[in-house]
Amino acid sequence: MSNQNVTLNSQNVTLPNHYVLQIIGIVEDRGVPTEAWLRHLGIHPDKEEESLVTMPWGTFRQLLLDAGRFSDDNALGLMIGERLLINTHGILGYAAMSSGTTRQIVELLERYLVLRTDLVTMETLEKDGRLWVNFLENRPLQDIRKPVTEAIVLAIRNILDFTTLGTCNILHVTFPFDGESKLAEAMFRCPVSYNQESAGFALPLASIDQPLKMANTVSFQEALKVCQQELDKMPSEHTWAARVRRLMLQSRHGFPTLEMTARRFHVTPRTLHRRLIGEGTSYRAVLEGVRHQLSIRYLETGQMTIQEISFALGYSDIANFRKAFKRWESVPPSEFLASRRL
Repeated sequence: MSNQNVTLNSQNVTLPNHYVLQIIGIVEDRGVPTEAWLRHLGIHPDKEEESLVTMPWGTFRQLLLDAGRFSDDNALGLMIGERLLINTHGILGYAAMSSGTTRQIVELLERYLVLRTDLVTMETLEKDGRLWVNFLENRPLQDIRKPVTEAIVLAIRNILDFTTLGTCNILHVTFPFDGESKLAEAMFRCPVSYNQESAGFALPLASIDQPLKMANTVSFQEALKVCQQELDKMPSEHTWAARVRRLMLQSRHGFPTLEMTARRFHVTPRTLHRRLIGEGTSYRAVLEGVRHQLSIRYLETGQMTIQEISFALGYSDIANFRKAFKRWESVPPSEFLASRRL
C-alpha cells in the first residue's frame, strides 16, 4: 500500500451521531443483529446523543460497506439520504429553515456543510439560466463514493424541499457512477442521470431569489452566528487542508502553486506550509490527493484519453502520471480502466 493511501486511511471522519444511527437503523430494519458487528468495529452509538462523533476513516468505510452488504441494497445511499431530514442537521438545519431565499440556503450550505460532514464540498455555478450545485469529494471516496454522495445530495434536497414548502423545483440531478434511476427519480421527484461527469443538481435561476414563507431574519442571523462560532471552533485540520483542496478543485487553468494559494488566503507561504504540516499533511500531499481523485473521475467518465488526463492534471510527461497512478491504485491507468469496463 502506498504512503498516500496510508495517509488517507489513517485520517478521521467526523459526522453527527444521528447520521451513524440512520445507517445502523437501515441494517436493523432488515432484521440483522447489530450489537456484535458494531462492537467489532469499535462503534458505540448513543441513541440519545446529538453531538458529533469521530472515527477512523477505515472504520467509517467498513461501516458503510458492511451496511450495504447486510441490507443487500444497492441504493444504500438513497436509503440513508431519505432519513436525513432537516431536523437531523442541528443548527445548520435551523438556519436553513429561517433563510429568506433558496439562494441564501444554498450559500449557507456551501459555507457551513463542513459542520455536518467534511467528506464533500459544495460548489455553485450559474449557467444557462440555472444554478448548478456540484458536490466535490474532499478525499478519494473510492468504494463508498456512491452511498456517501447519494446520501448527501438527497439530504440537501430534503432541506430545500422542507424550507421551500415543496416548491424547491430541482430541475435535474446527476451522479458520476451507476445507479437505480427509477428509484432515485421517485425520491428526488425530478429527472436523475447516472454516469455523468459530476454529482450535483440544477435549480432555476428565475425562482431562487423569491422570498420564502418561513423566512425569519432575526432567527436566521442568530443561527448564522452560532454556525460561524462552531466553524471557528473546529480544529484547523478540518479547515486548512479542505480550503486548499477546494481551491485546487475549483481551479480551471491548472493547480495554483503554494505561493499563489497562500496569497489567496492572505497568509505567507511559510505560514500556510506550517499550518498544513500541523495538520499532518502538506501542500504536496493535498495536491496528490486531488490528482488521485480527479484521475479516477476522468477515467470513469470515459471522455478523455490517458494522455489528456495526464495533461489536465499537470504532468509534463505521461510516464510520470502512469507512475503516480500505479502508486495510488497499484495498477496502471489502462488496467484500472479495463477493470471498470468488465
